[in-house]
Amino acid sequence: MEAVEEPRWLTAEEQQTWLELIGVLTWLPDAIDAQLQRDAGVSHFEYQVMAMLSMAPQRTRRMSEVAALANGSLTRLSRTVDRLDKRGWVTRRPDPEDGRATLAVLTDAGWDKVVATAPGHVAEVRRLVLDPLTRTQVRQLHEIATRIRQVVNPGGCLPTLATPDTP
Repeated sequence: MEAVEEPRWLTAEEQQTWLELIGVLTWLPDAIDAQLQRDAGVSHFEYQVMAMLSMAPQRTRRMSEVAALANGSLTRLSRTVDRLDKRGWVTRRPDPEDGRATLAVLTDAGWDKVVATAPGHVAEVRRLVLDPLTRTQVRQLHEIATRIRQVVNPGGCLPTLATPDTP
């Protein structure tokens, strides 16, 4: 009979670290979403979709790429783009290079919405995440988050850094 390997239980320090991380993962998204809803009338997911489009050449990306970047299903993204389209912020069009694909395009009004929303969003990110940390801790957080993301989603992608005309 083969021996069953004993689980590697968390130490007390590891358990406390895990619980703190779970607290961040649980409460931070709600806090960010609340600020965006209160100040800009958009959800965090809606803002992320528009921000990702604002960082793309011609403010355009394939819907499948936006869904992957936002970690949302195509169905969820489609419903979100429908809402953003009704507000005049995002439109869809067929991809001229692949008729099976659909492009999401940030409109000029959508760009204006991102520009107007970004300062409050950045202030909240600073307040909740960056300001409580030292510069060294910010660098460490970047390294830690990158390592965890690479294990959780090794083939995943992140949006590229903003271009100079992007907030």
